[in-house]
Amino acid sequence: MRATGLARAAGLSVQQIRNYVDAGLLPATERAANGYRIFTARHADALTVARIMLDGYGWQATVTAMSAAHSGRPAAAVAAVDHCHGELDRERADVSRLLQAFEGDLPDELQVRRPVPIREAAAVAGVRPSTLRVWENLGLLTPGRDTSTGYRLYDQTQLIRARVTALLRGSGYSLAAAKEVMDAMRGGDPTRTRDALRSRLRDLDQLSWKRMRATATFFAYLGRLGHAPAT
Repeated sequence: MRATGLARAAGLSVQQIRNYVDAGLLPATERAANGYRIFTARHADALTVARIMLDGYGWQATVTAMSAAHSGRPAAAVAAVDHCHGELDRERADVSRLLQAFEGDLPDELQVRRPVPIREAAAVAGVRPSTLRVWENLGLLTPGRDTSTGYRLYDQTQLIRARVTALLRGSGYSLAAAKEVMDAMRGGDPTRTRDALRSRLRDLDQLSWKRMRATATFFAYLGRLGHAPAT
């Protein structure tokens, strides 16, 4: 079939199909005498798998896994999937620890005896120092300053706010919405923060199901490509 037929069947544009091929989401294509790409049933199969993968893993991880599979590197494909599951597990644990922090059980990484400089604070929050500066300018954070150098210093409260903000941003909160949560938190009302974190846990549960489906689909696809593990 031609790209138009595959695109029509999938509800995509021809350009999207071309982009999928170029990115490695679909196997490489041969060309007809007139220069048109030739698509077969295996491309339609790969497209079905890719769309399920995209729903569970997002663009970058899916491109990494599918392109590795199509280039004969199954170990790299599986590693990309493993990485995504690991990220999900780490974020769920992180959100759970922050919820515990609101009950008085503060995670070790947020316990500091003295305020820390911006690079250490950024490492704890999981973002770049420049991101912390942006959040400060928007009023989400209010770090102190070293009296002798003028450098920013982040105490325990600021570290918690930075980590919560990072999680909110990662779960799709706009900066304005994240600021509303931070304002409530700063005003002594942690209810909205708890609600936001619990909502993120529910989102992660849903994402887990999507990734399980994607993994099962990808496992079967690797078998069809001849990359099934020896039993």
